[in-house]
Amino acid sequence: MKRFAGFDFAAVDARLSDDEKMVRDTVRSFVEEMALPKFMEHYEKGTFPAELVKPMAELGVFGATLHGYECAGLNNVAYGLMMQELERCDSGLRSFASVQSALVMYPIYTFGSDEQKQRWLPDLAKGNVIGCFGLTEADFGSNPGGMLTTAVADGNDYILRGNKMWITNGVGSGVAVVWAKLDGEITGFLVERDRKGFDARPVKYKLSMRASDTAELVFDEVRIPKANRLPEANGLKCALMCLNQARYGIAWGVIGAAMACFHEALEYSRDRIMFAKPIAGYQLTQKKLADMATELTLMQLLCLQLGRLKDEGKLKFPHVSMAKRNNVRKALEMARTARSILGANGISGEYQSMRHMCNLETVDTYEGTYEIHTLIVGHELTGIPAYE
Repeated sequence: MKRFAGFDFAAVDARLSDDEKMVRDTVRSFVEEMALPKFMEHYEKGTFPAELVKPMAELGVFGATLHGYECAGLNNVAYGLMMQELERCDSGLRSFASVQSALVMYPIYTFGSDEQKQRWLPDLAKGNVIGCFGLTEADFGSNPGGMLTTAVADGNDYILRGNKMWITNGVGSGVAVVWAKLDGEITGFLVERDRKGFDARPVKYKLSMRASDTAELVFDEVRIPKANRLPEANGLKCALMCLNQARYGIAWGVIGAAMACFHEALEYSRDRIMFAKPIAGYQLTQKKLADMATELTLMQLLCLQLGRLKDEGKLKFPHVSMAKRNNVRKALEMARTARSILGANGISGEYQSMRHMCNLETVDTYEGTYEIHTLIVGHELTGIPAYE
């Protein structure tokens, strides 16, 4: 199959700066040469390719939009293009980078003390430490404000009690950003992995996101010093600000998954002969490809506009909800369509589309379900909340 060379039906590349294209192309080469050759085996085994962490750090992927602390200080479009290329490989690879950047480094950078920033951000940027984000609980996904995890002051310490579920990077993390109720208010804390009573248990038997580290975090009377509290991370709004950063990266990332599926389906349809001609020559196949190309172009244009708004400080969280909601669902539909074009070969791990399809079932749910983002956009349009 012909090597992937990008998708640019509507000349979106012309709207990118030379630096943005250079960042994208650098990560694209990394994916082609180092990441993609490993993922079929890791996905089948259910393991994350930890050997890719340092090369990603060297590319400046972690905390890419942050300034100082050995971070790259890129703009938000360049960061989005990074996420796009990583997810073109696998959602698990983009999820790793997204959590490290948006859900660990961002809250430390935004809500942390100077000491916390100096201690953690350079090592996180270099991949010396892996982080995770503990918000979701088994019974509180779409309603994180109902969490049961608590922090209680005890002298110069806090004692954490509770459980977190579906935590990306949980097993391999060296530090966790954990959200717990302190005197009834949701508050952020930094919890080192080696604290007594802190356990990370891998989630087994996953049928999606198999090449991703997913864990349950258990806090059994975990004692941390008061210096581990993020001093400005007070209230659920702060946790949701972190999620908004991650959702922005997801909206870009799934463009990469959609690109991979479209490219595979297009090339396969040109080569697959049925009834004496390529299946690309049949009207039904061409309609599928035309629909996919149209949706992919609209996804690109939406994310590019939101990236420009973000760099101008004008991006609102309902904008991100619209993009996350639309782009993930469209990418999932495209993966299913690509699988259908591949026919029986579509279920083979030698092809990418079904792997992306399975992953995108999870991406459609996490970081806010399709339904929750629908209600966020509806609330913005009408001024009336309809969550209950």
